[in-house]
Amino acid sequence: MPEPDNAVDMGAALLRLRRTSGLPIAFGGLLSDARHARIAELNGAQTGALRGLVISAGSGLGGKSIALSRPCAVTDYRASRHISHEYDMAVAAEGLRSVVAVPVVVRRKVRGLLYGALREPVTLGDRTFDAAVAAARDVEQALVVRDEVQRLLAVTREQLTDAGSAPPGAWEDVREAHRELRILVPKVVDPALREQLLAVCGRLASAAGSGSGTGAGAGNPRRCEVRLAPRELDVLACVAAGTTNAVAAERLGLRPETVKGYLRSAMRKLGAHTRLEAVVAARRAGLLP
Repeated sequence: MPEPDNAVDMGAALLRLRRTSGLPIAFGGLLSDARHARIAELNGAQTGALRGLVISAGSGLGGKSIALSRPCAVTDYRASRHISHEYDMAVAAEGLRSVVAVPVVVRRKVRGLLYGALREPVTLGDRTFDAAVAAARDVEQALVVRDEVQRLLAVTREQLTDAGSAPPGAWEDVREAHRELRILVPKVVDPALREQLLAVCGRLASAAGSGSGTGAGAGNPRRCEVRLAPRELDVLACVAAGTTNAVAAERLGLRPETVKGYLRSAMRKLGAHTRLEAVVAARRAGLLP
């Protein structure tokens, strides 16, 4: 998973942690393997002492958090007897005293580490812990989405490679992959990955037209100049699966009334009078697989 993409997720989480907890500094990074995390993102730091620091499982406060897979905190880092002190020099350079570390856990596996800290020895309260845990959950959700995106991209690339020889029933798999990818697009923070997803969705939609006698748009689909907004396509992709407006709203994180509005707009652009006509028209236009 490319580090620049993850930097977007981590940076947003650290900003949220500072804003919700009032802590002056937050920092963190993802694990490069099962036992080591690299501090790649800093928010509120006064020096560069912490940047690039590699935290080993079991070492220091963060390493303890990785090893135990739970939040850990100290009131005075340099005086604490409950942690080892391999990183005291970097911590002292930044002037940190009271520190909380929270692991980012996905499917019971530690994938990252977030810290929040004060430059004075103060006992951290529940508000701080809750804010740190919530920030870690943000990163966890981003990683879950990223993992699912990577899985679907791998599947769809195989489907696109085999498009010319795919049996008729295989196009339902293509349509399901397209639908799932479109649902994930709005949840992706990184713009480059979002563009990659949209590009794959476009290839899936056009692949149906190049298949040999398969798909609703097979053969020589009628292309038109209809342009649908991303959310209109998202709604149509759900409608194509036979979902109700309420179910589509739940999957897309929208209100049912909003889904109805997008559907009406898409139908008007496509010159369709029913939901089914809209789906068929979108497929003929190469907008849906």
